[in-house]
Amino acid sequence: MHPPARHLLRAKDLIDARYRDPLDVPALARAAHLSKAHFSREFRREFGETPHQYLLTRRLERAAALLRNTDRTVADICLTVGLQSVGSFTTSFGRAFGLSPTAYRAAFPPAAARARIPTCVLQAWARPRSQSSSFREDSSAQRG
Repeated sequence: MHPPARHLLRAKDLIDARYRDPLDVPALARAAHLSKAHFSREFRREFGETPHQYLLTRRLERAAALLRNTDRTVADICLTVGLQSVGSFTTSFGRAFGLSPTAYRAAFPPAAARARIPTCVLQAWARPRSQSSSFREDSSAQRG
């Protein structure tokens, strides 16, 4: 099997990087330097789905991650991933994941229960506090 042609990868990378932007087949075809019809045929042949389906899949995958990891509203997530209609989003999400966005979110622990604290903050908090410091800045601050 041969690797995908560079011009098709360019369009696929554009979708991956800018899935929340209003991308359409003409814009993607321009990025690949192909006509719309030829681009759509080649993209589907190479990646197994139309450019529009691929874009929708990327948007739904990102929406699923936001539903799992944030407390943002379904409507806000819908708009954040580049979709315009909450109704269409709910229908497409249900087809892709087998659950409505709300039911999908309910299947995971609340985002607040899994709040991530950066490692550097944890390390600083857990660091033992000593009276004598080896940092010159600390010594000069205590003197001044």
